[in-house]
Parts: sequence; C-alpha cells; structure tokens
Amino acid sequence: MEAPKLLLLFLLIRSDLFIGKSVADGVTPEEAKELRDEVREMFYHAFNGYMEHAFPRDELRPLTCGGEDTLGGYALTLIDSLDTLALLGDRERFTSSVEWIGKNLRFDINKTVSIFETTIRILGGLISAHLIASDYNTGMRIPSYDDELLHLAEDLAWRMLPAFDTPTGIPFGSVNLLHGVDENESKITSTAGGGTLTLEFGILSRLTNDPIFEQVAKNAVRGLWARRSKINLVGAHIDVFSGDWTQKDAGIGTSIDSFYEYLLKAYLLFGDEEYLFIFQEAYKAAMNFLFNDPWYVEVNMNSAALVWPLFNSLQAFWPGLQVLAGDIEPAIRTHAAFFSVWRRYGFTPEGFNLATLSVQQGQKSYPLRPELIESTYWLYKATRDPRYLDAGRDMLTSLQYGARCTCGYCHISDVEFHKQEDHMESFFLAETVKYLWLLFDLAAGPDNLVENGPYKYIFSTEGHLLPATPQISLVREHCSYFGAYCGNSSLILKTHSPESAETNSSGSQTRHADFSFLSRSSYQSSPVSGLKVRNLMGLCPGLTHGQRYGISFKAPVDPSSEDEYSSQRETTEVQSHSVVLISNLDPEVPPSGPHNNHDSGPARAHQEESSSSKQKR
Repeated sequence: MEAPKLLLLFLLIRSDLFIGKSVADGVTPEEAKELRDEVREMFYHAFNGYMEHAFPRDELRPLTCGGEDTLGGYALTLIDSLDTLALLGDRERFTSSVEWIGKNLRFDINKTVSIFETTIRILGGLISAHLIASDYNTGMRIPSYDDELLHLAEDLAWRMLPAFDTPTGIPFGSVNLLHGVDENESKITSTAGGGTLTLEFGILSRLTNDPIFEQVAKNAVRGLWARRSKINLVGAHIDVFSGDWTQKDAGIGTSIDSFYEYLLKAYLLFGDEEYLFIFQEAYKAAMNFLFNDPWYVEVNMNSAALVWPLFNSLQAFWPGLQVLAGDIEPAIRTHAAFFSVWRRYGFTPEGFNLATLSVQQGQKSYPLRPELIESTYWLYKATRDPRYLDAGRDMLTSLQYGARCTCGYCHISDVEFHKQEDHMESFFLAETVKYLWLLFDLAAGPDNLVENGPYKYIFSTEGHLLPATPQISLVREHCSYFGAYCGNSSLILKTHSPESAETNSSGSQTRHADFSFLSRSSYQSSPVSGLKVRNLMGLCPGLTHGQRYGISFKAPVDPSSEDEYSSQRETTEVQSHSVVLISNLDPEVPPSGPHNNHDSGPARAHQEESSSSKQKR
C-alpha cells in the first residue's frame, strides 16, 4: 500500500504535475482572468447582500432583501463563507468576521439541529477558518486570534455527541444543542447523514488531542458498512437502533453520495487504510451495479434490480471524486452526460428521468448546487482539456443571467421556465462560487492558498479547506498521540455545558464523561466491538491492520527469518478492486476501472419527493 499512497499524495501536493498546461482555445489567459474577476464580483454581490440585509440570521432572501433562520440562527452564511474570504485574499473581511464570531457566537441555545448539516457547514467552517487564522504559513494569520473558533468547534461537537449514543453507533439525524436527543426524535437517518462526519470530527480530535470525536465518527461508518448487502451496496435510510434499512434503494446521489466521498477523503487526509479498503469495495460495487455508462441509476441494494432510472443533481460530484481516485476515463464520459442536461435547461434540475429524457415531475428546481461545477474544476485540473473552461463559462453565464437578483442569487424553482425563488443557500458562497473561481484562477495562472499554499488541501463536502498539516495527517507516525489515552478509561474533560457540571478548585467547569456507548458499536465483520480506545484506533504497534480488522493487507512472514520490526513492515501489493490510486493522468492513456453496463429493466413508477436542501443526503 505504501507506493500508491505516497505517489497519490505527491501528485496531489504538486499540482504542476497534472498533465497539460494549455489554456482552452476559446479562453485566453486574459479572458480567464476576466472570468475569474467576474466570479469574484459575483461572490461579493451575494456576500454583501447577506451582510447588509440578512446578517446575523442564517441565510439571505435575495429577492426581498431580507434574512431567515434555516439551521440554528447563528450566522450560518458568514461561517460558511469564511474560508472563501481567505481564498480570495480578503484579509480585512476575513479578520473582522473571525473576530465577530469569536466574540458573539454561542451554542448553548435551545435549538434542534441536523447533525449532518451542522457538521459540514458550521463545524467544518469553524475548523477550516481556525486552521487558516492560526497559521503564519497561510498568509492570513490574525495576530489577535487566540483559538476562539477552535473552542467554539469543540463546544459544538460536544453538544452533538449525545446523538451517537445508539446501539449501532450510527447517530440520530438531529440533536438539541441544549438538551440532547429528544425522546420523540426519529430513529431513521440517511446513509450520508451518518457517514459524512469523519473529516470534521477527525480533525477536531487531532487539534484538541481528544480521540472521542474521531472515534464516534468512525464507529458510525463501521455501523453502516457492517450492514451492507452481500453485493457491497448500502441503502439510503437506516434505523439507527435496529440497524434495519428502511429504504433499500442504492445509488450515488441523494441520501448516499457523500458516504462514498468521505471514505476516500478520510484515507487521503488521515492515511487510515481501513477507509481505503472500504472505499475500494464500495466503489467496485457502485461501478458494477449502478453504472449504466455514462449514467448512474438506483437499484435494490440486495438484488441489484433497477428501481429508479434517474439522474439527480447530487450525483454530479461523482466525476470529481473519480479524479481523486485516478479513474479518469469514466469521469470524462459521465461529466459530459451530466453537462448535457445543464446545457439543455441552463441549469441541472434536481431530477432528470432517463427513461423519458425529461425533467422529473416535482424535481424541477435548481437550488444553486455546486456539484457539477466542482467536478468541472477537478477534471480541468487533471486534464487541462479546453472543454472544461468552456463548460465553466457556460455555467457562469447561466448563473449571471438566470439566477442573479436584487441582493444576491436566487434558487431556480423551475429550470424549464427559469422562475426565481426567494432563497439563497449558504453553500452558494461556500462551494458554488469557490469552485468557479478556482477553475478560472487555475487557467489564468493560479495564485491562491490552494494551488500555491504550503499544504495540500482536501475539500470537505461543503467545500471547506482542510489542510494536510503534520498535526492532522501524520499522527499515525507517532503512537504517543492516542497512546496517552490508552490506560485511562475515565476521561475528565472541560466543557462549556452547564449540565452535570461541577466546579473545580480553579473555578473552571469539568464533567465526567460517560462514553460506555462506544463499546456498544456494532461492527459485525471485525473483532473490534467492546475494545478500548487504543485498540479501536489501532495506532499503537503490535497487531497488523489485517489482524485488527479481519482483512489481509499484509503477507504472512516467517518470524524466524525476519526480526519483529521488519516483519511488521513487510507488505504485499494490494490488488485494487476498482481504482488505481493514483494512475497515469495523461489524457492519451487514461486510467480505467471496471465498468459493467447492466441491462436496465422497467423503472418502478414512483415519484421521488423533491429536495431543495443541501442534504445529500
């Protein structure tokens, strides 16, 4: 595993090694700069509209120039926009925003919030901005900054932990920030909702030296994967108590998509091969049973029978993920198919029926989603093919002429008639504009934190910048990181919460934490249930990865012929089940993965409810 991993990280760190340097024939470097500046103006039209008419409410109503609270009532759009401000080099706005949040934001509020949305938007936004504001190497260090955003992130994560106290380890979908999980809270959650927490929670553990956050997020992934079908597919919704699937439709879009995304990205950021192993198996199954070249369909997770021949807009992230995995050829074909829908309507509807080749009834909206733009950026970065700049220019034009309104950018409620709706999701500034700006900046000659900064960055599913710093990505090289907790099962942790608190001699509040529910995590395919943190994390030397999780990544070695140290390091080549991490990115010799084109049976005649939220969910 070492050679592909090191090659992958090296290629991603050195963006200049991506094949191709030419700018599109139709987009000169000067024109690329103009387009980049136009996107910058787009950002500030929407951001200033929010700050002037909606702040500190969560989101902007761009038609009527008002505000609304949609998540928790804590300046959601500002938090989601922080690292975009830093990426644009706006030191003044970035500094003032960080300082305001540090002084005014509180989470001890009687609000019930989505675990998924709060994690990717708020927790991720705070962590990303903290890592930028606290590091001189980013060029955006704030001299007066004293880890205020990190303390807020830790407090918020503590308030979400009660949601993970379930028999499966998969969290409830919502939690009250003051009182915990309501007794009437639904036991049904989406696969993406339980499996898209590893990056934010994992980084928080590394920044706070507290393993609990990473462990609960990893247990959730294990709980989902342990309940996969015999053909390695997962459903869309699951009961977090019984572990039964309540919706058995498998796909790469709504309610599942970022589960796949975070498996690969958690491996890239943390180097944990367990995530890589799961990703390889899950990706192989997706390509075998969901890929109907160049489209993806939804099938029954057990039988692989076709149930829904639908392109939904959330699937559009997939080509970008394939670029990260090195599987370029199918990514190119799928992106072309998805973009053809955009060109047909000027936007991508939430649902496009592949049987009737028309917009799915009830799914005609475009809520300013970033996924297709995100994949366009990654494919241009990998290939430098002129078509992706042309595509970016087309998408920019659509947004400017179809979605721009008085104080920002509007949802499109009907892509066929381009009818505007009075709402602007925070992810428009966190992702949609960010990926467009990065695309044209890359063509113009990049000069930004991502392309020229000191670190390799992984983008969260909300587009937040997560750097592969030594503190975050190299902890596995230092056993002492989690080893400090190995012998201490009774943790005493600082908290901002008044519940169950006691005051110590120094006047600060502490709480004795009960994490017995960690030992109840159900991971049926491995022998880890009931083990303490040290063994669950598997960071201390001793057992091989295969011994810990019941899978074979390492070859058996005769201990009589090798000393103990060298035998632990003896490896064999792992056969990739789906992708080569990372393969040749030369567009003339594209890497290939398994592509099994299954015959599509008649679609189940049902209508899926339209979703206008970011929920991927």
